[in-house]
Amino acid sequence: QVQLQESGPGLVKPSQTLSLTCTVSGGSITTNYAYWSWIRQPPGKGLEWMGAIAYSGSTYYSPSLKSRTSISRDTSKNQFTLQLSSVTPEDTAVYYCARRELGIMGYSYWGQGTQVTVSS
Repeated sequence: QVQLQESGPGLVKPSQTLSLTCTVSGGSITTNYAYWSWIRQPPGKGLEWMGAIAYSGSTYYSPSLKSRTSISRDTSKNQFTLQLSSVTPEDTAVYYCARRELGIMGYSYWGQGTQVTVSS
């Protein structure tokens, strides 16, 4: 059973960089055709896909966040990381990591989510 767990600071100051890590167990992040995403949900709003890193290491970003977002991975630790720069209070949200597979609709596995608040 694949499990994902987000970790990182719960409070970030405006203009700083938000950094979150997703630790994966029960499966490798290099598993063929697996895509590892970051998704967030601001309070009172819907889910927003931020970007993903593929099993190959290729990265994909939401056009609206691309200029501020970076996703990387550490295969030795079976982790992937989100960095979101120049945060504002509008980046306050619950942040999730999730996995989907090529050709399959939806996400097969989700982390429990972590609350990040941007405030001075």
